[in-house]
Amino acid sequence: MNRRNLLAAGAATLACSLGQSLGAATGPNSLARLASAKGIRFGSTIGHTNFADPAYRRLNAAQCGLIVPETEMKWIALRPDARRFDFRAADAIVAWARQERLGIRGHTLLWHFERWMPEWTRTHDYGVKPGTEAARLLDEHVDTVARRYAGRVDSFDVVNEGIDPDTGLLRETVLSKPVGAENLIDMAFRSARRAAPHAELVYNDFMSWRSDDARHRDAVLRLLDRLKTRGTPVTALGIQSHLGSKYSEAPTGLGALDEKAWRQFLDAVTGMGLDLLVTELDVHDNPLPGAIGPRDHEVAAHTRAYLDLMLSYPQCRTVMCWGLSDRYSWLQPLRPRPDGLPKRPLPYGDAFAPKPMRDAIAGAFAGAVPRSRTPV
Repeated sequence: MNRRNLLAAGAATLACSLGQSLGAATGPNSLARLASAKGIRFGSTIGHTNFADPAYRRLNAAQCGLIVPETEMKWIALRPDARRFDFRAADAIVAWARQERLGIRGHTLLWHFERWMPEWTRTHDYGVKPGTEAARLLDEHVDTVARRYAGRVDSFDVVNEGIDPDTGLLRETVLSKPVGAENLIDMAFRSARRAAPHAELVYNDFMSWRSDDARHRDAVLRLLDRLKTRGTPVTALGIQSHLGSKYSEAPTGLGALDEKAWRQFLDAVTGMGLDLLVTELDVHDNPLPGAIGPRDHEVAAHTRAYLDLMLSYPQCRTVMCWGLSDRYSWLQPLRPRPDGLPKRPLPYGDAFAPKPMRDAIAGAFAGAVPRSRTPV
């Protein structure tokens, strides 16, 4: 199958999923329905502790056309050691999603960040040819996971966060040191393509539209350009979209934005023939006032401005929140507000009531130009 046929098959698969993955989101004003009307898929992450909450599962089923397991497909969850895979938690989420007729994204086949690799990868005996063993471990992992879910997952975050944003250099891990970081990334994509020939294959990272993030953006462009030049089968860029202050504290507001530079970045990405995804949308609200009304207003306004810009690109057909409810946001325990107040980074509150951010997302979908759909 040549590259054109592969891309056409992948587009057809995504279009089929768009039409078939709205079974539970039956309400005419669900976010999934509003997005689908414009040829966009909307979804969120579920898993970790929140999958055990039946009310939260119902909220996701009612509002989403697409889900991604939060932790359950990462190395640290799937790989207790170098010999075994444990698919029980991931399989449970996939089975639930299929029961609800929801689409599924895979995250992530390689989190290229030493901090998030299992401890056994650092103590493993790589033998006299460590490069050969590192490549074998990577290929075995990517092939096993992607092949297992290829019939149900039509989009994989193949490589996540491969670049150090402070230096602009590729990160190194115990797997990449014997073979080279870029070679390892290329291997991951090629293994994923063999195992999942019709899937969207995504490089996912957290570069942003902040004015102080140019180094990260430029490094991502250089990486994508090199991958495309060497024929690596990357088909899209996932933009995490953790909006706000990059987890540091701006004096006021959500930081200085550089929309011109951001559009130049997106133009360069799409100019390579790559699609765009918003993969992990939320808002880090630490720099905002504590009062709920003003805080929610600014979070919503920021979200709307960002999505309006992103959705002005027809190559952006997927929008994923990283959680629907503030109750289960990863930001609550890991990036607490200095004033001790609960964060409000997501479209639904602790009690699952909609917030202004939900209206902002709905408004962005309503205002988006319709995407073309490939007939199935």
